[in-house]
Amino acid sequence: MAYIFLDESGDLGFDFTRKRTSKYFIITFLFCESKKPIEKLIKNIHKGLRKKYKMKSGVLHASHEEPVTCTRFCKDITTKDCKIMVIYLNKERVYTNLRDEKAVLYNYVTNILLDRVINKRLVDKSKKIEVIASRRETNKFLNENFKNYLSNQAKINHKLNIEIKIKTPAEEKSLQAVDIASWSIFRKYEYREEDYYNMLKSVIFEESPLFS
Repeated sequence: MAYIFLDESGDLGFDFTRKRTSKYFIITFLFCESKKPIEKLIKNIHKGLRKKYKMKSGVLHASHEEPVTCTRFCKDITTKDCKIMVIYLNKERVYTNLRDEKAVLYNYVTNILLDRVINKRLVDKSKKIEVIASRRETNKFLNENFKNYLSNQAKINHKLNIEIKIKTPAEEKSLQAVDIASWSIFRKYEYREEDYYNMLKSVIFEESPLFS
């Protein structure tokens, strides 16, 4: 079994007059053959937080965590047998016709990243591949469309035995890992802050621009 965990950072808004609209949008894959080491890493971070704050910890979300927590994650993840791959968009360069089709754009970009992972033989095609995406939509139609699109493209282009799942970080602990990784890499592009990125660098296999 091979696992690919998916999350994104930034937003797909294109009104750049709004203060909260990001300049960049990135999609991040964290892939591994066993998710147990990733789950254990997240579990140990939660354990440390419970000891420190004497309270039950919830779900790790990078933008809400203290720097020491994100630092610990970035250092510990590099000791695990996993890799990270990123595709990033400078949103000002996204084709105009795609700006109003956010779900189509998201699916298209995700599929490009999946293609690159497979073409570079970063996962074993002979094994079943499970892609687990962090839930970003509440609309069931959009979620089903995303799963069907990726699954069909993988079968047509690569003849893959692939299963697409959409879960919350509470349901799938490894999504908490890709959340912190994606946030850390996003800060490099959006804010030119590279401290966390530099800690992760040894497990980042590739970063690719789109619409550059």
